[in-house]
Amino acid sequence: MKTLVNLTQQSVVGEIESVLDTYPYHPYQKAFAIPDLRQELIVFVLTRLPSFDGAMSEGHISLAEAEQGSLAYYKLPRKPLEQQLHLQNLIHQGICLIVQEKSDWINDRVCEIVQPACEASHWFG
Repeated sequence: MKTLVNLTQQSVVGEIESVLDTYPYHPYQKAFAIPDLRQELIVFVLTRLPSFDGAMSEGHISLAEAEQGSLAYYKLPRKPLEQQLHLQNLIHQGICLIVQEKSDWINDRVCEIVQPACEASHWFG
């Protein structure tokens, strides 16, 4: 039995959307709505996925084939659920890393400065 593996940028972008929907709007969704950060996350994920298309017998790759295709470092699980979980894990890692590395930049562009004395109280309806 042959299995065709096709990971496209479009499917990765769709999965990024799904994962980001699980994060709070502020600051995560708001930050990754910025095109530069979104693109950085897409690149982070795509560069950590093995880039190969083709049929594989029973989904197994020999070590020699993996090394030739630069797959030895980032092996993608062969089962669909494992593939999805692996992709989601990469997305979570990318979100955390980018937010940590660019926290000041994100704060400057995303966070709203609110002075407590100037905001109306919600206690009184």
